[in-house]
Amino acid sequence: MRVGVIAIQGDFEKHVKALRACAIDGLEVVEARTPQDLASVERAIIPGGESTTVGLLMQRYGMADALKSAAADGMPIWGTCMGMIMMADAIEGRDQFSLGLLRIQVKRNAFGAQVHSFEDTVEVAGLDEAVLGVFIRAPVISKIQAPAEILATYRGHIVGVRQGNLLGTSFHPELTDDTRLHQFFLKL
Repeated sequence: MRVGVIAIQGDFEKHVKALRACAIDGLEVVEARTPQDLASVERAIIPGGESTTVGLLMQRYGMADALKSAAADGMPIWGTCMGMIMMADAIEGRDQFSLGLLRIQVKRNAFGAQVHSFEDTVEVAGLDEAVLGVFIRAPVISKIQAPAEILATYRGHIVGVRQGNLLGTSFHPELTDDTRLHQFFLKL
């Protein structure tokens, strides 16, 4: 299995490390920067970063269209924090580019600015124990429509969704030693 971590901007190296920590035989992890890189993988992760900048770069270099096509063809894609913002249908109060892959509306920086970043437990459907969520200028899902389903919640807020082979999480599981969500993604 070959997984691409979109390496345009942001802390993509942490996802690479988390995937490798899953220790799955035959798993190859690559940094994907171009549509050609994306075409060479079976699944992709869009990491955290700055959504306005990444959106512009994705459009400029063809990665946006490549990700939309890959999703339409059934490729599993997971967006964390900014990656989820990029995958959303709509961004509350903002007129900025998004891929429109997930049937959700997100609110950016829902918990406050960088200084309000925090860690706390998150309930994830299908997992026996909560996971540690690292929230850094994190969004929340303010609206959700079928076929998107709630995957994770934090204190009444929707912070994770699943829509078929597409995942979105507000928090950063790659910043912890817990690889359960990465393993879940690899099994989609």
